[in-house]
Amino acid sequence: MPTSGKRFEELRNIIVILRQPDGCPWDLRQTPESIKSYLIEETHELLEAIERNDPVMVKEELGDLFFQLLFVNQLFEEQGHFTLSQVLVGITDKMIQRHPHVFGDEIVASEEDQRRRWNEIKAKEKKEGSSVADLLRNVPGSLPGLRRAQRVSERAAHNGFEWRDIQQALGKLDEELGELHEAVANSDPGHIEEELGDVLFMLVNLGRLTKTNCEEALQRTTSKFIKRFDLIERKAKDTGRSIGELTMDEQLALWNEAKKDLT
Repeated sequence: MPTSGKRFEELRNIIVILRQPDGCPWDLRQTPESIKSYLIEETHELLEAIERNDPVMVKEELGDLFFQLLFVNQLFEEQGHFTLSQVLVGITDKMIQRHPHVFGDEIVASEEDQRRRWNEIKAKEKKEGSSVADLLRNVPGSLPGLRRAQRVSERAAHNGFEWRDIQQALGKLDEELGELHEAVANSDPGHIEEELGDVLFMLVNLGRLTKTNCEEALQRTTSKFIKRFDLIERKAKDTGRSIGELTMDEQLALWNEAKKDLT
């Protein structure tokens, strides 16, 4: 059976052939900018496969993502910026450097201590400067909003900007909710957006304090909503009506039934 290294090279060669002048017109048109959306799509499809705990699907989506990553590398390699070998050397050296407690003599007392050292080493590598604001600014703006907020709040907390305890954070959430109520009462769209953002950011902080991944929590809740909605839609159909034809009380009654059925 061919080794994974050989298969890896075969895939690389396929991409090189696709990019030849007599290769695939579509592949030849692609640029780093145009390929971004496909890279994001394949990443999310892999995440979906992992969420479903479907090994067959994970294997397929890993292959698709490998292709996209190698394709991006080929685009930059053609422009003379770097080679795949340089990419692999870079990530190998980086992982060794960021794990001095594994590949060196450093001793860490806890996982939290190890995480702190990771961030210190990462900041030094990126030459992000001496300010905490530099660390916050360097969280990618392209991340999903909840994920970016959690990363920013984590970095701020690691540098001493932290709530005294969860109760203090909950008090701040109540304060932000009060301001949101006021904005809604005044029907001020700009103020509503601002206050809703503040509420969401505080919820992310609570997620961090309780060691909850907010992005995953919201994804699971959204999936749960879809399952419940599907059930009440079928229940409504059994009565010969659509959901829109039900009264609010009838919708709530079916929703509560669905919650019990899916518990």
